[in-house]
Amino acid sequence: MTTTWNGGWYVPARHVPSPNFGSRPPATLVTLALVHSISLPPGVYGGDAIERLFTNRLDWSLHPYFESIRGLEVSAHFVIRRAGGLVQFVSTDDRAWHAGASVWQGRPNCNDYSVGIELEGLEGETFEGPQYEALARLLGDLRKRHPIDAVAGHEHVAPGRKLDPGPGFDWARLEASLGWRDVAFAGLAAPATERKDA
Repeated sequence: MTTTWNGGWYVPARHVPSPNFGSRPPATLVTLALVHSISLPPGVYGGDAIERLFTNRLDWSLHPYFESIRGLEVSAHFVIRRAGGLVQFVSTDDRAWHAGASVWQGRPNCNDYSVGIELEGLEGETFEGPQYEALARLLGDLRKRHPIDAVAGHEHVAPGRKLDPGPGFDWARLEASLGWRDVAFAGLAAPATERKDA
């Protein structure tokens, strides 16, 4: 772990520290990995708009869509680019601002106990192979540091308000790549331990 983590910072990622974070409640364990999708403007990939948004440096005048999110202060712990590049904005020991009003299995305020992972993409569209590979590696290493027992999408913790990562995300592919039989994958019909193929 000493070569993989430097405190809550993941060594293989490029680090772009965001000011948009806070402390987790005392004695709170990170048990949920929360998958999102993001593109700025929607459906446009590449560029530095996501990094600028998460570091409060986005020029709102550059695109009409940016005006609709003017003043927004948000972050995630990680962003995985289309080609699999990984960027970290907030230490996993801290609370990033990614979930908003949210509930997982009756427990509110998902930001308190989750790690937020943004995939560069658009809800409803598909994601790239290198993104799944990077996500699986990241989740494997996250679980060595935190007792993660569930992986969910933003759509699962904020239904009706959020739709990401959407139907284009292949939950079965992610589960198969990890081989985790004791973890709930919200995008599947039932946790692996409850399905016949478990």
